[in-house]
Amino acid sequence: MVKAILLESPEGVFRARLAELDESAFAGREVLVDVSYSTLNYKDALAISRGAPVVRRFPMVPGIDLAGTVRESADPAWKPGDAVFVNGYGLGESHWGGLAQRACVEGRHLQRLPGAFTPRQAMAIGTAGFTAMLCIMALERHGITPERGEVLVTGASGGVGSYAVALLATRGYRVTASSGRPAEWSRLKALGAAEIMDRQELSAASRPLQRERWAAAIDTVGSHTLANVCAGLHPRGVVAACGMAQGLDFPGSMAPFILRGITLAGIDSAQAPMAERESAWGQLASVLPAALADGLTWEIGLKDVIQCAHDLLDGTLSGRIVVNVNA
Repeated sequence: MVKAILLESPEGVFRARLAELDESAFAGREVLVDVSYSTLNYKDALAISRGAPVVRRFPMVPGIDLAGTVRESADPAWKPGDAVFVNGYGLGESHWGGLAQRACVEGRHLQRLPGAFTPRQAMAIGTAGFTAMLCIMALERHGITPERGEVLVTGASGGVGSYAVALLATRGYRVTASSGRPAEWSRLKALGAAEIMDRQELSAASRPLQRERWAAAIDTVGSHTLANVCAGLHPRGVVAACGMAQGLDFPGSMAPFILRGITLAGIDSAQAPMAERESAWGQLASVLPAALADGLTWEIGLKDVIQCAHDLLDGTLSGRIVVNVNA
Protein backbone atom coordinates (compact mmCIF):
# COMPACT_ATOMS: atom_id res chain seq x y z
CA MET A 1 0.00 0.00 0.00
CA VAL A 2 1.13 3.56 -0.79
CA LYS A 3 0.44 6.53 1.50
CA ALA A 4 -0.83 9.66 -0.24
CA ILE A 5 -2.82 12.83 0.26
CA LEU A 6 -6.02 12.21 -1.70
CA LEU A 7 -8.47 14.88 -2.86
CA GLU A 8 -11.97 13.69 -3.69
CA SER A 9 -15.32 15.17 -4.58
CA PRO A 10 -17.98 12.48 -4.08
CA GLU A 11 -21.38 13.84 -5.12
CA GLY A 12 -19.82 17.29 -5.36
CA VAL A 13 -18.67 17.41 -1.74
CA PHE A 14 -14.94 18.19 -1.59
CA ARG A 15 -12.67 16.46 0.93
CA ALA A 16 -8.95 15.94 1.52
CA ARG A 17 -7.57 12.98 3.48
CA LEU A 18 -4.46 10.93 4.14
CA ALA A 19 -5.12 7.65 2.36
CA GLU A 20 -3.47 4.29 1.72
CA LEU A 21 -3.80 3.31 -1.93
CA ASP A 22 -2.99 0.13 -3.78
CA GLU A 23 0.18 0.28 -5.88
CA SER A 24 -1.93 -0.37 -8.99
CA ALA A 25 -3.40 3.14 -8.65
CA PHE A 26 -0.03 4.58 -9.69
CA ALA A 27 0.13 3.58 -13.33
CA GLY A 28 -0.49 4.87 -16.82
CA ARG A 29 2.63 6.92 -17.52
CA GLU A 30 6.15 6.06 -18.63
CA VAL A 31 8.22 6.31 -15.45
CA LEU A 32 7.37 5.09 -11.96
CA VAL A 33 9.20 7.02 -9.24
CA ASP A 34 9.71 6.21 -5.57
CA VAL A 35 9.18 9.66 -4.06
CA SER A 36 11.37 10.71 -1.15
CA TYR A 37 10.46 14.38 -0.78
CA SER A 38 7.80 16.77 -2.02
CA THR A 39 6.81 20.28 -0.99
CA LEU A 40 3.82 22.32 0.14
CA ASN A 41 3.40 25.38 -2.08
CA TYR A 42 0.67 28.03 -2.15
CA LYS A 43 -0.94 26.26 -5.12
CA ASP A 44 -0.89 22.96 -3.22
CA ALA A 45 -2.51 24.65 -0.23
CA LEU A 46 -5.30 25.97 -2.46
CA ALA A 47 -5.85 22.51 -3.89
CA ILE A 48 -5.91 20.81 -0.48
CA SER A 49 -8.14 23.41 1.14
CA ARG A 50 -10.77 23.81 -1.55
CA GLY A 51 -9.85 21.91 -4.72
CA ALA A 52 -10.91 24.65 -7.13
CA PRO A 53 -9.51 26.35 -9.08
CA VAL A 54 -6.35 24.21 -9.05
CA VAL A 55 -7.60 20.64 -9.41
CA ARG A 56 -8.80 19.70 -12.90
CA ARG A 57 -10.21 16.25 -12.07
CA PHE A 58 -10.92 13.96 -9.12
CA PRO A 59 -9.64 11.95 -7.41
CA MET A 60 -6.32 13.81 -7.29
CA VAL A 61 -3.05 13.52 -5.41
CA PRO A 62 -1.75 17.10 -4.98
CA GLY A 63 1.87 18.22 -4.97
CA ILE A 64 3.47 20.23 -7.79
CA ASP A 65 7.02 19.12 -6.88
CA LEU A 66 8.65 15.77 -6.27
CA ALA A 67 12.11 14.26 -5.94
CA GLY A 68 12.98 10.61 -5.76
CA THR A 69 14.41 7.56 -7.51
CA VAL A 70 13.25 5.81 -10.66
CA ARG A 71 11.64 2.47 -9.82
CA GLU A 72 10.54 1.35 -13.29
CA SER A 73 10.85 3.00 -16.70
CA ALA A 74 9.48 2.44 -20.18
CA ASP A 75 11.45 5.48 -21.35
CA PRO A 76 15.00 4.54 -22.46
CA ALA A 77 16.31 7.87 -21.17
CA TRP A 78 15.71 6.70 -17.59
CA LYS A 79 16.67 3.58 -15.68
CA PRO A 80 15.93 2.22 -12.20
CA GLY A 81 18.00 3.98 -9.58
CA ASP A 82 18.27 7.33 -11.38
CA ALA A 83 17.88 10.30 -9.01
CA VAL A 84 15.26 12.62 -10.53
CA PHE A 85 12.92 15.50 -9.79
CA VAL A 86 9.95 17.28 -11.39
CA ASN A 87 8.47 20.77 -11.00
CA GLY A 88 5.05 21.57 -12.42
CA TYR A 89 3.93 20.08 -15.75
CA GLY A 90 0.43 19.57 -14.34
CA LEU A 91 1.52 17.61 -11.26
CA GLY A 92 -1.22 17.83 -8.66
CA GLU A 93 -3.55 19.57 -11.14
CA SER A 94 -4.31 17.41 -14.17
CA HIS A 95 -2.47 14.27 -13.02
CA TRP A 96 -1.35 12.83 -9.71
CA GLY A 97 1.43 14.74 -8.00
CA GLY A 98 4.18 14.45 -5.44
CA LEU A 99 2.38 14.24 -2.09
CA ALA A 100 2.55 10.46 -2.13
CA GLN A 101 5.17 7.76 -1.72
CA ARG A 102 4.88 6.87 -5.40
CA ALA A 103 4.38 8.85 -8.62
CA CYS A 104 3.96 7.93 -12.28
CA VAL A 105 5.17 10.64 -14.67
CA GLU A 106 6.13 11.31 -18.27
CA GLY A 107 9.81 10.71 -18.94
CA ARG A 108 10.10 14.00 -20.85
CA HIS A 109 9.10 15.88 -17.70
CA LEU A 110 11.91 14.48 -15.54
CA GLN A 111 15.21 16.18 -14.78
CA ARG A 112 18.30 14.62 -13.29
CA LEU A 113 19.02 15.71 -9.76
CA PRO A 114 21.91 18.23 -9.81
CA GLY A 115 24.99 16.88 -8.05
CA ALA A 116 25.08 20.02 -5.91
CA PHE A 117 21.81 19.11 -4.16
CA THR A 118 20.35 16.24 -2.20
CA PRO A 119 16.71 15.33 -2.93
CA ARG A 120 15.68 17.24 0.19
CA GLN A 121 17.61 20.33 -0.89
CA ALA A 122 16.15 20.17 -4.40
CA MET A 123 12.69 20.22 -2.83
CA ALA A 124 13.71 22.98 -0.41
CA ILE A 125 14.30 24.98 -3.59
CA GLY A 126 11.43 23.40 -5.53
CA THR A 127 9.02 25.40 -7.62
CA ALA A 128 9.58 28.42 -5.38
CA GLY A 129 13.30 28.77 -5.98
CA PHE A 130 12.94 27.70 -9.60
CA THR A 131 10.29 30.38 -10.17
CA ALA A 132 12.44 33.02 -8.47
CA MET A 133 15.32 32.17 -10.81
CA LEU A 134 13.02 32.32 -13.85
CA CYS A 135 11.98 35.80 -12.72
CA ILE A 136 15.57 36.97 -12.42
CA MET A 137 16.41 35.50 -15.84
CA ALA A 138 13.48 37.45 -17.30
CA LEU A 139 14.69 40.71 -15.72
CA GLU A 140 18.17 40.16 -17.07
CA ARG A 141 16.89 39.31 -20.56
CA HIS A 142 15.27 42.77 -20.51
CA GLY A 143 18.54 44.47 -19.61
CA ILE A 144 18.17 44.82 -15.83
CA THR A 145 21.58 44.82 -14.14
CA PRO A 146 22.61 45.86 -10.62
CA GLU A 147 23.78 49.18 -12.05
CA ARG A 148 20.26 50.02 -13.23
CA GLY A 149 19.03 50.46 -9.66
CA GLU A 150 16.99 48.89 -6.91
CA VAL A 151 14.82 45.79 -7.32
CA LEU A 152 11.60 45.33 -5.33
CA VAL A 153 10.35 41.90 -4.24
CA THR A 154 6.72 41.70 -3.12
CA GLY A 155 5.42 38.90 -0.92
CA ALA A 156 9.00 38.54 0.23
CA SER A 157 8.22 36.37 3.26
CA GLY A 158 6.87 33.57 1.05
CA GLY A 159 8.83 30.86 -0.67
CA VAL A 160 9.29 32.56 -4.05
CA GLY A 161 9.88 35.94 -2.42
CA SER A 162 12.48 34.63 0.01
CA TYR A 163 14.46 32.96 -2.76
CA ALA A 164 14.13 36.04 -4.96
CA VAL A 165 15.63 38.23 -2.22
CA ALA A 166 18.52 35.83 -1.62
CA LEU A 167 19.29 35.22 -5.30
CA LEU A 168 19.14 38.89 -6.25
CA ALA A 169 21.46 39.79 -3.37
CA THR A 170 23.87 37.05 -4.43
CA ARG A 171 23.98 38.59 -7.92
CA GLY A 172 24.81 42.04 -6.54
CA TYR A 173 21.40 43.75 -6.71
CA ARG A 174 20.17 46.15 -4.05
CA VAL A 175 16.87 44.65 -2.90
CA THR A 176 13.81 46.11 -1.21
CA ALA A 177 11.66 43.39 0.34
CA SER A 178 7.94 44.06 0.79
CA SER A 179 6.33 42.00 3.55
CA GLY A 180 3.39 42.27 5.91
CA ARG A 181 5.01 40.13 8.60
CA PRO A 182 7.23 42.19 10.92
CA ALA A 183 8.45 39.00 12.60
CA GLU A 184 10.06 38.04 9.26
CA TRP A 185 11.85 41.30 8.57
CA SER A 186 15.08 40.36 10.34
CA ARG A 187 15.19 37.10 8.35
CA LEU A 188 14.75 39.02 5.10
CA LYS A 189 17.61 41.32 6.08
CA ALA A 190 19.76 38.25 6.72
CA LEU A 191 18.88 36.95 3.25
CA GLY A 192 20.23 40.16 1.71
CA ALA A 193 17.43 42.74 1.68
CA ALA A 194 18.84 46.26 2.00
CA GLU A 195 15.44 47.73 2.88
CA ILE A 196 12.12 46.44 4.21
CA MET A 197 8.79 47.88 3.11
CA ASP A 198 5.44 47.17 4.75
CA ARG A 199 3.09 45.59 2.24
CA GLN A 200 0.34 48.03 3.25
CA GLU A 201 2.18 50.72 1.27
CA LEU A 202 1.39 48.81 -1.92
CA SER A 203 -1.92 47.07 -1.25
CA ALA A 204 -4.39 49.96 -1.69
CA ALA A 205 -5.79 51.33 -4.97
CA SER A 206 -3.11 52.71 -7.25
CA ARG A 207 -2.62 56.10 -8.86
CA PRO A 208 -1.70 55.86 -12.57
CA LEU A 209 1.84 57.20 -12.05
CA GLN A 210 3.86 57.48 -8.86
CA ARG A 211 7.32 58.50 -7.80
CA GLU A 212 10.00 56.53 -9.66
CA ARG A 213 11.45 54.14 -7.08
CA TRP A 214 12.61 50.85 -8.61
CA ALA A 215 14.45 49.71 -11.70
CA ALA A 216 12.63 46.39 -11.60
CA ALA A 217 10.46 44.16 -9.46
CA ILE A 218 9.51 40.55 -8.85
CA ASP A 219 5.83 40.44 -7.92
CA THR A 220 4.24 37.41 -6.26
CA VAL A 221 1.06 39.22 -5.16
CA GLY A 222 -0.89 40.63 -8.12
CA SER A 223 -3.97 42.88 -7.90
CA HIS A 224 -3.49 46.40 -6.43
CA THR A 225 0.06 45.57 -5.38
CA LEU A 226 1.12 44.84 -8.95
CA ALA A 227 -0.59 48.01 -10.17
CA ASN A 228 1.31 50.08 -7.57
CA VAL A 229 4.58 48.40 -8.49
CA CYS A 230 4.11 49.25 -12.17
CA ALA A 231 3.26 52.85 -11.31
CA GLY A 232 6.48 53.22 -9.30
CA LEU A 233 9.02 51.89 -11.80
CA HIS A 234 11.77 53.92 -13.44
CA PRO A 235 11.52 54.42 -17.21
CA ARG A 236 12.20 51.15 -19.04
CA GLY A 237 11.62 49.27 -15.81
CA VAL A 238 10.56 45.62 -15.77
CA VAL A 239 8.23 43.58 -13.56
CA ALA A 240 8.39 39.79 -13.53
CA ALA A 241 4.92 38.75 -12.34
CA CYS A 242 4.53 35.22 -11.02
CA GLY A 243 1.86 35.18 -8.29
CA MET A 244 -1.61 36.23 -7.21
CA ALA A 245 -1.66 36.11 -3.40
CA GLN A 246 -3.72 39.34 -3.30
CA GLY A 247 -5.81 38.51 -6.36
CA LEU A 248 -5.89 37.67 -10.06
CA ASP A 249 -7.15 41.11 -11.06
CA PHE A 250 -4.89 43.89 -12.34
CA PRO A 251 -6.58 47.25 -11.56
CA GLY A 252 -3.79 49.29 -13.14
CA SER A 253 -3.26 51.96 -15.77
CA MET A 254 -1.67 52.11 -19.19
CA ALA A 255 0.20 55.27 -18.10
CA PRO A 256 3.47 53.62 -16.96
CA PHE A 257 3.52 51.47 -20.10
CA ILE A 258 3.15 54.28 -22.62
CA LEU A 259 4.78 57.14 -20.68
CA ARG A 260 7.68 55.25 -19.09
CA GLY A 261 7.98 52.29 -21.44
CA ILE A 262 7.86 49.67 -18.71
CA THR A 263 7.58 45.93 -19.37
CA LEU A 264 5.35 43.43 -17.59
CA ALA A 265 6.81 39.94 -18.03
CA GLY A 266 4.64 36.99 -17.05
CA ILE A 267 6.35 33.94 -15.55
CA ASP A 268 4.84 30.49 -16.10
CA SER A 269 6.96 28.02 -14.18
CA ALA A 270 4.53 25.11 -14.59
CA GLN A 271 4.98 24.81 -18.37
CA ALA A 272 8.43 26.35 -18.82
CA PRO A 273 10.37 24.72 -21.70
CA MET A 274 12.95 22.13 -20.68
CA ALA A 275 15.86 24.23 -21.99
CA GLU A 276 14.78 27.10 -19.75
CA ARG A 277 14.36 24.73 -16.81
CA GLU A 278 17.84 23.30 -17.25
CA SER A 279 19.33 26.79 -17.48
CA ALA A 280 17.54 27.91 -14.31
CA TRP A 281 18.53 24.84 -12.33
CA GLY A 282 22.09 25.05 -13.62
CA GLN A 283 22.31 28.60 -12.27
CA LEU A 284 20.71 27.59 -8.98
CA ALA A 285 23.28 24.82 -8.58
CA SER A 286 26.16 27.20 -9.30
CA VAL A 287 25.15 30.19 -7.15
CA LEU A 288 22.89 28.96 -4.37
CA PRO A 289 24.66 27.56 -1.31
CA ALA A 290 23.03 24.30 -0.21
CA ALA A 291 23.08 25.59 3.36
CA LEU A 292 20.83 28.47 2.30
CA ALA A 293 18.24 26.06 0.93
CA ASP A 294 18.35 24.18 4.22
CA GLY A 295 18.05 27.40 6.20
CA LEU A 296 14.92 28.53 4.36
CA THR A 297 13.15 25.25 5.03
CA TRP A 298 11.28 23.32 7.65
CA GLU A 299 10.17 19.72 7.28
CA ILE A 300 6.85 17.95 7.85
CA GLY A 301 5.41 14.50 7.14
CA LEU A 302 2.38 13.53 5.08
CA LYS A 303 0.23 13.44 8.23
CA ASP A 304 0.88 17.17 8.77
CA VAL A 305 0.14 18.34 5.23
CA ILE A 306 -3.59 19.07 5.43
CA GLN A 307 -3.36 21.23 8.55
CA CYS A 308 -0.28 23.04 7.24
CA ALA A 309 -2.13 23.79 3.98
CA HIS A 310 -4.79 25.69 5.93
CA ASP A 311 -2.13 27.47 8.00
CA LEU A 312 -0.29 28.52 4.83
CA LEU A 313 -3.43 30.11 3.38
CA ASP A 314 -4.08 31.84 6.71
CA GLY A 315 -0.66 33.51 6.46
CA THR A 316 0.78 31.93 9.60
CA LEU A 317 3.58 30.03 7.80
CA SER A 318 6.59 31.41 5.95
CA GLY A 319 9.58 30.17 4.00
CA ARG A 320 9.66 26.72 2.39
CA ILE A 321 7.87 23.59 3.57
CA VAL A 322 9.46 20.29 2.57
CA VAL A 323 7.40 17.13 2.92
CA ASN A 324 9.17 13.88 3.80
CA VAL A 325 6.60 11.50 2.35
CA ASN A 326 8.07 8.52 4.20
CA ALA A 327 8.18 10.09 7.67
